[in-house]
Amino acid sequence: MAYNLCSSPSSLYKPLCNTPSSSSRDSKSRNLNNNFHHSSKINTLSSQSRTTSLQITNVSLQDEEIPRQETSKDSNFKEKTGSSSKSYIWVNPKSSRASILRKSSYDAKYTSLVNAAKYLNSCSPNKDDVFNVLSKFDDKLLEQDAVVILNNMSNPDTALLALKFFQERLKFNRVVVVYNVTLKVFRKGRDLDKAEKLFDEMLERGVKPDNFTFSTIISCARLCNLADKAVEWFEKMPSFGLEPDDVTFSTMIDSYGRAGNVEKALSLYDRARTGEWRLDATAFSTLIRIYKVAGNFDGCLNVYEEMKALGVKPNLVIYNILLDAMGRAKRPWQVKKFYQDIIDNGLSPSFVTYAALLHAYGRARYGDDAFKIYREMKEKGLGLNVVLYNSILAMCADLGHVDKAVEIFEDMKSSGIKPDSWTFSSMITIFSCCGEVSEAENTLNEMFEAGFQPNIFILTSLIQCYGKAQRIDDVVKTFNRSFELVITPDDRFCGCLLNVMTQTPNEELSKLVKCVERANPKLGYVVKLLVEEQDREGNFKNEATDLFDSISTEVKKAYCNCLIDLCIKLNMLERACELLDLGLTLEIYTNIMSRTSTQWSLNLKSLSPGAAMTALHIWMNDLSKVLEAGEQLPPLLGINTGHGKHKYSEKGLANVLESYLKELNSPFHEAPDKVGWFLTTKVAAESWLESRKSTDAAAA
Repeated sequence: MAYNLCSSPSSLYKPLCNTPSSSSRDSKSRNLNNNFHHSSKINTLSSQSRTTSLQITNVSLQDEEIPRQETSKDSNFKEKTGSSSKSYIWVNPKSSRASILRKSSYDAKYTSLVNAAKYLNSCSPNKDDVFNVLSKFDDKLLEQDAVVILNNMSNPDTALLALKFFQERLKFNRVVVVYNVTLKVFRKGRDLDKAEKLFDEMLERGVKPDNFTFSTIISCARLCNLADKAVEWFEKMPSFGLEPDDVTFSTMIDSYGRAGNVEKALSLYDRARTGEWRLDATAFSTLIRIYKVAGNFDGCLNVYEEMKALGVKPNLVIYNILLDAMGRAKRPWQVKKFYQDIIDNGLSPSFVTYAALLHAYGRARYGDDAFKIYREMKEKGLGLNVVLYNSILAMCADLGHVDKAVEIFEDMKSSGIKPDSWTFSSMITIFSCCGEVSEAENTLNEMFEAGFQPNIFILTSLIQCYGKAQRIDDVVKTFNRSFELVITPDDRFCGCLLNVMTQTPNEELSKLVKCVERANPKLGYVVKLLVEEQDREGNFKNEATDLFDSISTEVKKAYCNCLIDLCIKLNMLERACELLDLGLTLEIYTNIMSRTSTQWSLNLKSLSPGAAMTALHIWMNDLSKVLEAGEQLPPLLGINTGHGKHKYSEKGLANVLESYLKELNSPFHEAPDKVGWFLTTKVAAESWLESRKSTDAAAA
């Protein structure tokens, strides 16, 4: 499985640290003897004590924490290891002999054991050196001493030699514990091969592995990015009579997810919930990631809520995954909520956090929020990479933030980040959409100097740029250049040519017709029927239908809008109505007209200006037919053009329609409390439609 922004191996593969204590675990999960270690921790002696009394500590097999308290099992430990309780005495700190007694206490010995482990981590991995270090303890080594030394080691090679030393000199009461602590060293060193070989040695010596043996090897496999190996070891557990516990369940949910076996991961999760096992944050992060990759963003939120209900506190990794998931879902309001949760919980946003925020706000076109995060990253010294710069520049291109894009582009270069082809593509798109030809050409030359050749996206933008500037000969040159670069025109490229035609003077249209014919013969034929008025046999509708059947769904509406705009430009209203009707029949346009008992509406939000005026023309005719049939209009009629203006145009659809409605002397007026809506009453509409009918009759 692939994981994006939020995939942080260092944090996702860290040893599990949410291991519950023995008192909180379900008794059915434990088949281990209640002597040397009953929970996930094995007992050793404390080196740090607030008083001079001697205390027993826990050395964790699952994490690095060493709690400093004595448990009820410590007495068992002493008995099993041959350590008499009489050896552990309380020292009165006021006694004149306190300093002498401390030197002979186990605290002093514990410190020497830890120092020995540190030395073994750095010494040569040969038998003589390792044995010489350990021989200094004479014959006074106890079983717990071996555990302390191995637990503090991180060098797999010297740890193996140390284990051999202890095996030759000590008789262990709980051999599996010593092996488990050694396996933990291999996990620290990410050495799965040695761990597997030591496991084989355990079996040869007749040592039965326990849950911690398997959980350590499985987590070692995860640290080595070998999810399949982790799965393999997990599936061996039943053959040894072992049932997975909560730690193993958490580990394996993550491992199955990384191995691509989503069904098994989710099955384990259901099993864990049914068995009331306590899962840790790592398991939940994997589940959320699984749903994110599958595109089930509601599933991500459900797992998050279940996690909170179970009392598992989200960590930064989980929040980062959720930010990325909600960004992909284009739910910026939830992105904001999770970011606020991060701050409220006292977590420090990481680079991954900011990257997820930038991507999320960029996708949602939340310009102000994206710029705020950008500034915050700069203030904190978190340098952006080329991917993040491209993300924010692409947003600028979509929103038309030209000045901001130029500023960020210059900042990118001054920061030492080299622009790539996508960077130049965004900048050329920004200048092209604004019709700033010289800036677009300068950026193109800069791109050449950087060693990049224009791709189809850049050529598409340049064609749009030259079209806005009415430089049709340059449009043709750019089109021909695509063939020189062996770039095959796609549907969007052809759609751009078609859009340029709607802005081109009629006398120059023939130049572009040839280009369109070469790029897409079917589209070229339909355009030719319109421009050259050659449809004497009435084949236009059939040819247009064949065209829409041959192009991708993503561009059908854009093609239909442009063809209708071209019809309006050429004063071919009948053809425009025919195309709109075809668009409705093929469901290219949906929900344009809606009716309720109180209001009839015309929804023009997804239409181009020409298509919107065509739809208005058809709607007015329908309203007239309703009156002619003696039917009643509703109390309110409305036209919805959507919010705001076009991002690169001073003449948005609302402005275009407002001017057109004034020309028609219509009773529709912009609603002060509903942006983009033009409303009128039944009485005003009926009066206006009757007057139009009279005017049309007089003209006839």
